[in-house]
Amino acid sequence: MPLGFTLLPSLGGYISGLTMKDSIKTWYPDLKKPAWTPPNWVFAPVWTTLYTGMGYASYLVYRDGNGFKGDAAGALALYGTQLALNWAWTPIFFGARKMGLGALEIVTTAGCVAGCIYMFWGINKNASYLMMPYLAWLCLASSINIWVWMNNKPAVKNE
Repeated sequence: MPLGFTLLPSLGGYISGLTMKDSIKTWYPDLKKPAWTPPNWVFAPVWTTLYTGMGYASYLVYRDGNGFKGDAAGALALYGTQLALNWAWTPIFFGARKMGLGALEIVTTAGCVAGCIYMFWGINKNASYLMMPYLAWLCLASSINIWVWMNNKPAVKNE
């Protein structure tokens, strides 16, 4: 059971990531980005680590909170919400190229993750700790998304 919980986020992230294959090569390189944007090669190992940590955190909460019908039910529902939001960001930002909607979506995801950290704490403190690097990364990613959105406005055509 721990393996399934741990692999689920990565599986969804991989499927979501398929939507960005073309954009990462054709659209994204031409965007203005802030100086604190990590190089592209950093993203795969970081997301693999974060997905593994959050997946295992969800297992700890499931195990120690008596599953979906016990004390963990609300925390796991919020976890599922943030996971769905996480998977939706890539198709929004890279697939649809909706940078503003992506900014709103990623900030919402970060809020849900903060809520998970809070809710996980009462069930399993280690699960909370495992979610903290993810929240830190989302704060970085949010700042990049917002900066890119604000500095890459589409040109207005004079007709």
